[in-house]
Amino acid sequence: MKNLYQMPSEEVLKQYGTSKDGLTDERAKEKLEKDGENALAEGKKKSAFSVFISQFADLLVIILIIAAIISIFSGNLEGTVVIFAVIILNAILGTVQHIKAEKTLDSLKSLSSPSAKVIRNGEKIEIDSKKVVKGDIVILEAGDLIVADGRIINNYSLQVNESSLTGESTNVDKNDGIIDKEVPLADRTNMVYSGSLVTYGRAMVCVTATGMETEIGKIATLMNSAKEKKTPLQVSLDKFSAKLAIIIMIISAIVFVLNLIQAPVINKDTILESLMFVVALAVAAIPEALGSIVTIVQAMGTQKMAKENAVIKDLKAVESLGCVSVICSDKTGTLTQNKMTVQKIYINHESIFEEQLDLDVESHRHLVYDMVLNNDSSIVDGKGIGDPTEYALLETFRKIGYDENDIRKSLERIEEVP
Repeated sequence: MKNLYQMPSEEVLKQYGTSKDGLTDERAKEKLEKDGENALAEGKKKSAFSVFISQFADLLVIILIIAAIISIFSGNLEGTVVIFAVIILNAILGTVQHIKAEKTLDSLKSLSSPSAKVIRNGEKIEIDSKKVVKGDIVILEAGDLIVADGRIINNYSLQVNESSLTGESTNVDKNDGIIDKEVPLADRTNMVYSGSLVTYGRAMVCVTATGMETEIGKIATLMNSAKEKKTPLQVSLDKFSAKLAIIIMIISAIVFVLNLIQAPVINKDTILESLMFVVALAVAAIPEALGSIVTIVQAMGTQKMAKENAVIKDLKAVESLGCVSVICSDKTGTLTQNKMTVQKIYINHESIFEEQLDLDVESHRHLVYDMVLNNDSSIVDGKGIGDPTEYALLETFRKIGYDENDIRKSLERIEEVP
């Protein structure tokens, strides 16, 4: 059986029971009920109670609980209350931080939930990305986030940034042709993938996979099945707790034996008295405040990170960030703005600055009109959408006191020759 990228676009449309006029509302509803929403499935969320209980799964905490139980039998009720108060406070702090972070992440997800322009019943409409189904005809334009995998049906100089999927930071030129041989994902130039960003041009796409069936969904499946690792601090505390427990038991055993040797008579009362003394010694040796001190310091670190707009889900993750000494990052869009600006203009055999442009001069006017009309980018709410070179030209036009939308309305585009 041929792969989708090896098929003609007409065959792909036929396979998914659609056409260039898109699906009907009834057919789209049927597909949505059958295949489910176009969203990535998340791992099962922990309940507040299970998060609270998990805070006790620490060797130091277990030792403290054992010490508290021994304190009860030794009659030291005050010590027991203090130990349990510290342990419970520690668990409450960890649970509250986890729940707060989850709520913040959920609100961020709802804010970043994209919409999609699709053709339904022959008309172009905008719908929530979760409602996109296989066979939908999606219209892609510069600045759009691709919400599902699809085969390109019509292409107008489409360029896509697929770095989230392939790691390749440069834009990929797309086409609507047929690829004869089997090729890896990065070379399927007639396909688009969920999570990618349209940086230039336009295209009409037939959706071929949604939700967890997409390529990014396959990566999400692997991430959901990944096991959590302990942080360096947890490993250090576990080692410390284990050593401490061994040392305390050895010292307690030695003290217990010495007490019995020194006793004039060894009987039931002597043994019980020696045992109580050893228990008191063991409880005194355990650093009850260590767990709470570590938690409070981590909570303070989390609050500092929150002020810098960083969401920390697990308190212990703060310490892991503190262990980082080198961050490897792609420069474009992180250390730099991925932005260009016009510095100088060469026209009529002279070099001028943008503020020297004058629309009363014919050559200047023609140049500026070309800058705006042969341009697929746009500026929305002060943010450039599309190719950085192209919206740099639009910014120049705005700096000389005009709006590109006025010219585009009066001189509408009739045809495109890519």
